[in-house]
Amino acid sequence: MRKYSIYLIKDEFADYFYGRESKFYKLFTAQDANIDKQRKIIKQQIDYITRPLPFLELHKLLSESIQNRKIMIKGKVYCTGNPKGRNGAELAIEENLLCLKAWGGFESESVFFEVLRKYEGHFFAVDRENERYGWVKPVKERKYI
Repeated sequence: MRKYSIYLIKDEFADYFYGRESKFYKLFTAQDANIDKQRKIIKQQIDYITRPLPFLELHKLLSESIQNRKIMIKGKVYCTGNPKGRNGAELAIEENLLCLKAWGGFESESVFFEVLRKYEGHFFAVDRENERYGWVKPVKERKYI
């Protein structure tokens, strides 16, 4: 099972740290590993660089995907696939982050990533267990001639 924590990064930090995503990864994983005094400081840093999630706008986008019969709602959790099946994913919207749990093939979570790509380009996903991280919608580099 893959568990992603997805944060909405403020524009100025996302632009500045593009290409240096490992700094974000270290910050988000340090939150789990440090003692109480450091954990409080790290939480303040995370709160400073992230934006609160716009629940209503995300709910609207996910609801539109429901009309395409890709996503189901179970309370405050959005689901794809069958919880007992081979492939599936669940997305929970919290105050400052999205929690995505996925099992099976990688296509199970791609439905949610596609919805998030449509909304905003500054979502940053962290999978602590598998040490994977990155932008949900990578920025294309401009090449000047």
